[in-house]
Amino acid sequence: MPEITEFLLSGIFLGLAAGISPGPLLAMTVSQTLQHGSGEGIKVALSPLLTDFFIVSSVLLVLVHFESQGFALAIISLAGAAYLIHLAIGSFRIRVDAINLCREDRNSLKKGVMVNFLSPHPYLFWIAIGTPILFRAMEKDMVEAALFIVGFYSLLVGSKVLVAIIVGRSRSFLSSDYYLCTIRIMGLVYIVFALFFIAEGMKQLASDL
Repeated sequence: MPEITEFLLSGIFLGLAAGISPGPLLAMTVSQTLQHGSGEGIKVALSPLLTDFFIVSSVLLVLVHFESQGFALAIISLAGAAYLIHLAIGSFRIRVDAINLCREDRNSLKKGVMVNFLSPHPYLFWIAIGTPILFRAMEKDMVEAALFIVGFYSLLVGSKVLVAIIVGRSRSFLSSDYYLCTIRIMGLVYIVFALFFIAEGMKQLASDL
């Protein structure tokens, strides 16, 4: 498989998995949609486009110092694998009532920005998962790194926008078997990426010994 396809597909699958998995931002997307319509939910869904440049830049500035240190990258890869397995277990255990809705006012975009900026989820993702993939992509070509980011955010934001539209039209969607089945399939995707991260981590450790 060409590398350029590998990184794009990695971004797509990880973005979809992150986009539909229950969490603070998805909860607010659904809450605002139920109260004020799909338009307000879509505003929340778009908030990562405003917050994540700062988050990703900050993480890269910290971790770039470890880029040439194989042992540090190995530990990060193994930590990423552990985090992915944790996410997968959460996906397999999810229940129909897992998304707790809270009553919020409007100002959806502002609220979405605050929730995403203060949530640990994007920081953990980029520290343990996204940055190691970006480093590998940048070793090949900056275009491949850009494709990973484009694929990731297209599905991260796009999937939440789609949830807002579906929930706005059918409020029973989140309790449907289709949603639960999709969540659990994404859990399997997390496991596949975890195995890949374990292999990369062990390879880095072996080359450092």
